Amino acid sequence: MEKAIVVDELEARELYKTATPAWKKVFEKNFGKDFFSKKITDRIKRYEDACLENGTTPMNENLLLSAGLTEFEIVRRKLVEITKAFNGDWVADIFNGNQKKYYAYYNLSSGGFVFYDTYYYDSTAIAGLGSRLCFEKPEYAEYAAKQFVEYYKILAEN
Repeated sequence: MEKAIVVDELEARELYKTATPAWKKVFEKNFGKDFFSKKITDRIKRYEDACLENGTTPMNENLLLSAGLTEFEIVRRKLVEITKAFNGDWVADIFNGNQKKYYAYYNLSSGGFVFYDTYYYDSTAIAGLGSRLCFEKPEYAEYAAKQFVEYYKILAEN
């Protein structure tokens, strides 16, 4: 008699960390090798991937729109979730002048709305940027800026 073990994606990631090589092959066969990549930039390609990383349920956008939220409000919430996924346990402290907080910057040019650079602020509280959308590492800010450019564009338009 064949029996099946049901493991959700969060459990699979946790179990994979300490699994034997044989079990790692089983996990990789069922979830794909990229799913267990140690690089967060390999794991997060979509908003839903960030939710998985954080152990949260993706928003029901249709329900939120029908409740009166705007596209801007939904996208901002998505970016907060994405930023949280990249930062893990790190939380920006806007009152800590020694802590660097990285942000992405864009240019509006003939090429459209395109990523320009990342920069950090350590002691400046900038209302337009917000600590919930800053990153611990510049490479995370740059990756998110490029991968989720359409979300940032919606924020910039509003």
